[in-house]
Amino acid sequence: MKYIQVTFRFNTIEEYQQDLLIAELGDIGFNTFEEVDGGFLAFIDLNTFSEDQLKNVLKQFEDDFECNYAISEIEGKNWNEEWEKNFEPLIINDQCYVRATFHDAQPAYPYEIVIDPKMAFGTGHHQTTTMMMQYILETEVKGKEILDMGCGTAILAILAAKKGASSLVAIDNDEVCYESSVENAALNGVTNMEAFCGGKEAIPSKEFDIILANINRNILIDQIPVYATVLKSGGQIFFSGFYESPDLDMIKATCLPFGIKYVNHKKIGEWVAASFIKD
Repeated sequence: MKYIQVTFRFNTIEEYQQDLLIAELGDIGFNTFEEVDGGFLAFIDLNTFSEDQLKNVLKQFEDDFECNYAISEIEGKNWNEEWEKNFEPLIINDQCYVRATFHDAQPAYPYEIVIDPKMAFGTGHHQTTTMMMQYILETEVKGKEILDMGCGTAILAILAAKKGASSLVAIDNDEVCYESSVENAALNGVTNMEAFCGGKEAIPSKEFDIILANINRNILIDQIPVYATVLKSGGQIFFSGFYESPDLDMIKATCLPFGIKYVNHKKIGEWVAASFIKD
């Protein structure tokens, strides 16, 4: 399979700005990223690539930083070999040990998760995933029905399953993420999780005790009305994938008409995760 490689170079860019750009690129089909001096490389299937979409993404950031890019066509890489070079085990709150299949097990930790991310987002290393995992570790999930939106590798659903959730639904609009979710559930012995490829239309017609949504501000705001219809009264919802200002206030305002009230939030660097509860 052939790919498009886009090389991005910046004179100056903040880490959070680069993270946000990568998130937007992911929304238009870029699925693998590699840091290089002065910027990063982004890869996308040749048949998926649209330079017009790329220009539209970059236009959103034209007031924030200067970016130069170069496009080239390449043969497919061994992506697993690429991420294996940099994937290190991760420990969350001294309770959860996240590792790849090629790392040794650490049974001393209460929860161990084995992740084979391939090209999917969600190994726990990104600040948003870390904070969402912290919320799960701090929350009583035993016996709860849980929806994981924008699930990536399904790492959040898998952690909830290991903490005793009764049933889980994991949804992502990326086919690679969907396949990764199914494979990672099997790797971790999770048998009570259903996975679907799609967006808000893929949410089953049932009620959930907890919703996990680590996406981005605009998608969250679009999907909150649907979340409100499937979240039980007294149910909790945890959001991440956005910044404190102005994003958090925008999400609070969107939730309020649906009786979904802000509880608290966490912050790592520029990224935020927030807890809400439904009346």
